[in-house]
Amino acid sequence: MDRRSFLKTGAALAVAGAMPSVARAQESTITFGGSIPMTGTAAETGLNVLYGYRCAVKYINEEMGGVEIGGQKYKLGLNLFDDASDPARATTLIQRQVDEGIGFFLGSFGSNIVLPTCAITEAAGRIMVQAGGGSDLIFTQGRKRVFGIFPRASLQFVSSVNMFKTLDPKVGKISIMYTNDAFSEFQATGARKTIEEAGIEVIDYIALPAQVSDVSNVLTTIRQNAPDILVCTTHDETSTLITRQMVATNTNVPMLYQTLGPQTAGYRDALGNYANGVVTQAYWSERATFECEYFGSAAKFAEYYAANFDRTLTYHMASGAVCILAYVQAAKIAGSLDVDAVRDALSALDYNCFYGHLRFTPEGDGDPALLGPLLVQRQAGDIEVIAPGEVASAKPIYPAPSWQDRA
Repeated sequence: MDRRSFLKTGAALAVAGAMPSVARAQESTITFGGSIPMTGTAAETGLNVLYGYRCAVKYINEEMGGVEIGGQKYKLGLNLFDDASDPARATTLIQRQVDEGIGFFLGSFGSNIVLPTCAITEAAGRIMVQAGGGSDLIFTQGRKRVFGIFPRASLQFVSSVNMFKTLDPKVGKISIMYTNDAFSEFQATGARKTIEEAGIEVIDYIALPAQVSDVSNVLTTIRQNAPDILVCTTHDETSTLITRQMVATNTNVPMLYQTLGPQTAGYRDALGNYANGVVTQAYWSERATFECEYFGSAAKFAEYYAANFDRTLTYHMASGAVCILAYVQAAKIAGSLDVDAVRDALSALDYNCFYGHLRFTPEGDGDPALLGPLLVQRQAGDIEVIAPGEVASAKPIYPAPSWQDRA
């Protein structure tokens, strides 16, 4: 395929139905296709990733005047559609964009959507860079054209266990609760393995259905067994449901750790002061000392974002933005928009930027030694980094106050 397959002259810098066109007709525009949950169950985090995509495109177009590749200047454009958190709708939209000649794709949010859509782009010889799918199945089935900013799910828990081992009083027993979906189960499996290898007992390993409406019976078991830490590898809405029902049933644990949910403004708004003390993962912090030519630094990314967007900043925005940067850097290194040349450059990418040290494994997921999660905790309404210690902004609050004392 020649590069014209991946360019659109005067293409709209647009998310369908969401942003107006600002590209001028005489400009060559690199258009990124894909879908994102703007509505539906995954919309809270999907919109965060979308705003990260928008932020990077706006900065490169307006502050840097575009990007030069192979001696030619290009603007960037987005052609992203609302998949409504529905894998079937997403696959239809992605296939349509493949048929239209889009070559560079950004990922949706949720492994249940990334898995089928990256299968389409892979089969068509296109590329997907994404910050929404961490299931091992994305990266262990021989794909060569999908890249993930995060490590695969089974390798995401090392830093968490390292933090658990530093807590006082000592952590002796942990319960794990997970939903039966492509991401959460792999993450729970990796968590259990890493926890047990550290000599900590896993006393409960509880599978929930993919769609959860009630966990009251499960919480009876948690109260009876009294773990030191309850780990929930669950998505946003389920995490909120679990916390609400823990409050309602007075199910207290010294540490509640939920891998997705507590990072979001929606979780905070739903739970108020009950969100304080909950621990979660974050793959980026504006307090980190990362720097690069884009945005300048982690802190300056946060400043630029706050000056231009009104949606509350989370690490998902930074993760979305760095997907764009990965493409741009790879194309600059390749000196070309040829899809195979960009793919090869992505595979070999080794780049320090405002997000951190960006490098992929041979299978395409984020290098776990470089792109693994920080641990954060809501404390007095603010999100504080509690591990690793060298970048921590606060010490863990452990044991956490009872729900009654947080009201």
